[in-house]
Amino acid sequence: MAATRVMMMSTTNIGFKSSFLKPQSLAFCFNKNAKLVNKKRGFACSALYKPDDVQIKEEGLPETLDYRVFFHDTTGKKISPWHDIPLHVGDGAFNFIVEIPKESSAKMEVATDEIWTPIKQDTKKGKLRYYPYNINWNYGLLPQTWEDPSHANPEVDGAFGDNDPVDVVEIGESRGKVGQLMKVKPLGVLAMIDEGELDWKVIAISLDDPKASLVNDVDDVEKHFPGTLTAIRDWFRDYKIPDGKPANNFGLGNKAANRDYALKVITETNESWAKLVKRTTPAGELSLV
Repeated sequence: MAATRVMMMSTTNIGFKSSFLKPQSLAFCFNKNAKLVNKKRGFACSALYKPDDVQIKEEGLPETLDYRVFFHDTTGKKISPWHDIPLHVGDGAFNFIVEIPKESSAKMEVATDEIWTPIKQDTKKGKLRYYPYNINWNYGLLPQTWEDPSHANPEVDGAFGDNDPVDVVEIGESRGKVGQLMKVKPLGVLAMIDEGELDWKVIAISLDDPKASLVNDVDDVEKHFPGTLTAIRDWFRDYKIPDGKPANNFGLGNKAANRDYALKVITETNESWAKLVKRTTPAGELSLV
């Protein structure tokens, strides 16, 4: 019998606010009450907003093929962490969903092709995937973002998007949990090119971290977290080498771009996501529920 565990995540840590920021061009994507609109299992470019709690339910056992982490609203209804959790939380902060806690190696990810897009452990040829060594930071995604595989980025060698939400590397001291929501602020971004696909890595810090007030851009990271930017780049450059694959490459001069550039990436990928869920961009096998 599959095991089921339930966790409650209070929005006192998520930090939803009524004055959440949004790019002006995306105003159409959020209605005044910001409620989920689900018609015939379609998605009407809106999102859950200001719920009292988000419930996380684990189905199956960790490190098995059946393991899933589902998200539920207060009524018990399943929701999508990718589509239904708001990106913006106000004051320049964003929601970040932890997929892989720091100091762990199981390759967890949102299943973008499964209904309700739960978090699962990635597989290859029917076997669970692990990184060759632990990742040293909390790693996950920004909801309501999408790297469009039909868009060639002229600023990054014409690389096309990797068809996933934008990744986040959160550098704070606390170890997150799978499915945890954190309120973070972006500090910079790396343009990783993985087998020809553009795979943005937004570098961010939890607003609850003791050093959060000290860091607001990439230069601050180097000052207060010396060596971290290089360590992140090198980790993602080299992690496939033990499996016999070549190192990943990076655009934008092989270094992290600043906060303003990171915000530009977030805005553009949020716009791409909006087109996806409004079905003006083909979804392919992606789940829009």
